[in-house]
Amino acid sequence: MVVRVGILGASQIAPVAIIAPAVNRTDVSIVAVAARDVERGKEFAEQHGITRAYSSYSELISDPEIDLIYNGLPPSSHVELCIEALAAGRHVLCEKPFALNAQEARAMAAAADQAKRLCIEGFHYFYHPLFARVQDIVCSGILGPLKSLWGVFDVAVPDVAGNIRHDLSLGGGALMDLGCYPLHMLRQIAGCEPEVIEAKAKEGRVGIDLSMEARLSFDGVPGTISCDMSEGVDVRAAIEVVGEKGRLHVNNPLHPYLGHLLTLEVDGVKTEETIEGKTTFEHQLDVVVAAISGEGAAHTGGTDAIGNMVAIDAIYRASGLARPGL
Repeated sequence: MVVRVGILGASQIAPVAIIAPAVNRTDVSIVAVAARDVERGKEFAEQHGITRAYSSYSELISDPEIDLIYNGLPPSSHVELCIEALAAGRHVLCEKPFALNAQEARAMAAAADQAKRLCIEGFHYFYHPLFARVQDIVCSGILGPLKSLWGVFDVAVPDVAGNIRHDLSLGGGALMDLGCYPLHMLRQIAGCEPEVIEAKAKEGRVGIDLSMEARLSFDGVPGTISCDMSEGVDVRAAIEVVGEKGRLHVNNPLHPYLGHLLTLEVDGVKTEETIEGKTTFEHQLDVVVAAISGEGAAHTGGTDAIGNMVAIDAIYRASGLARPGL
């Protein structure tokens, strides 16, 4: 079986997230792209060896020769187009964050169930062997009962024309773009949904959080996530799990193929390791293809995607920022 992929949007993320991972595969083919800017779409198709360039998203979605839709558009375009694609019988790989809010996420998950198709959120880090190692360590009990969880993702995102991360109507904001990652990581590690204790945001444009810090509780275990996209901030991505017997710290759990370090300290003995693997996007595509073929399951979608959006909504409410649909 060859999974034929159609790409919504001639975005910067698509070459990294779906085109490059498909290059050396015989079971995946990128067959079409759609862009509202027709010339840009044609240039994108020519640059990446894609045979068909559509001038509308609906035209691509209705193409019967497409099995999987990759939606790399802004979050504001996720719910409508993902549901349209699912209703047309396509599977969907949707970039994070899944939607603008939990209500939209529930509608997307329900549409996938009704169509009996997959709607997968693109939390690519989750499918790299590094995160499996993190979960194995926590589940082994070697750290003892958990005492605290912490996660951070900071990277400067300049407020320039056309940058969707500073546009409230498109689903911008530091928590939506960056903080969704450590939030998702801590949810996976804890194995339960968080209660939001408090949240504090630094506001840029009206309604846009340049930074966000939230205190959470995972069935009584305290957790903290933070994110910052302020101009000039240093890049930082890390998680830490502290138990009664030890501590686990991971530097760069997001893109481990670019370099990472897992540090484990138990009963005073410290070890360091790195985990081999391909790019996170290659591992993600492995899982997506297997799931479409009925040979595996993709865990970042459905209930999990709804859970992350519920927590994001609750953090925004606790921070006092006015967000659409909340």
